[in-house]
Amino acid sequence: MHIVIAGASGLIGTHLSATLREAGHDVTTLVRREPTSAAEIRWDPAARRLDPAALAGADAVVNLSGAGIGDRPWTRRRIDELMTSRLAATGTLTAAMATLDDPPRTFISQSASGYYGDSGSAQLRENASPGSGVLSRICVEWEAAAHRAPAGVRVVTPRTGVVLSPAGGALGRLLPLLRLGVGGPLGHGRQYWPWITLPDVAAAFMFLADSGLHGPVNVCAPESADVNALVGALASALHRPAFFRVPSPALRLVLGQLADELILPSQRMEPAALEAAGFQWQHPSLAQAAAWVAGKH
Repeated sequence: MHIVIAGASGLIGTHLSATLREAGHDVTTLVRREPTSAAEIRWDPAARRLDPAALAGADAVVNLSGAGIGDRPWTRRRIDELMTSRLAATGTLTAAMATLDDPPRTFISQSASGYYGDSGSAQLRENASPGSGVLSRICVEWEAAAHRAPAGVRVVTPRTGVVLSPAGGALGRLLPLLRLGVGGPLGHGRQYWPWITLPDVAAAFMFLADSGLHGPVNVCAPESADVNALVGALASALHRPAFFRVPSPALRLVLGQLADELILPSQRMEPAALEAAGFQWQHPSLAQAAAWVAGKH
């Protein structure tokens, strides 16, 4: 397949690009800088600029573009940037598709587990209602923008959980502390985090590009875990203690609204659509995932 990826420079995009190429697919990436190879095409989503020819002949377009959710404090200006960067990128892609006589067959546009807000211990399949927080609102509008793709384009909106990787990602700040034996659970630790390893995220996106699935798809592992279990499994795999719990008030003091939107909410997601379609995980259990993150491949 010929696949165009927007937002390929991040953790997921970098690994997905490599995985697709290793599988024999032709990958083109959209970049904001001057291209350095024939496999790169420049675009400017903030200015809504993209030559539609960049998408001509593509079998699938994967949209991972958007400002980083957790890399800066959530000021009002930053929240606006999180929303506008996603809507601008998605709108630029769908507008370019609309000008083509033969648009790509598939549009995979990233969403997030944050769609569900703070849902406690309720099992969340793809038909569950959205939450009420800022991140929920961003995801709702992000998904709606993707569905403005031209008629005939199969639209998939993967609601991706916490990505586990030894290289960082969602654990970028916690993992080094766990390796030193000075890490621990965040908040009370009973909140569910829908987790998935980086290789399984890439495999899931590749699966979605060639499957018949459409609409929202929960992208997480089949084994659910709360933060206590997740941090405990990682610490055990690293042969380190995990005694140093960070209480919720401290998280709110340091991170502000970001703590209540990203770290303390509970989302017990179930990958119902992926399971029904026959997707196979490389790391379906938390023990397998923790061992992989710890380097015990």
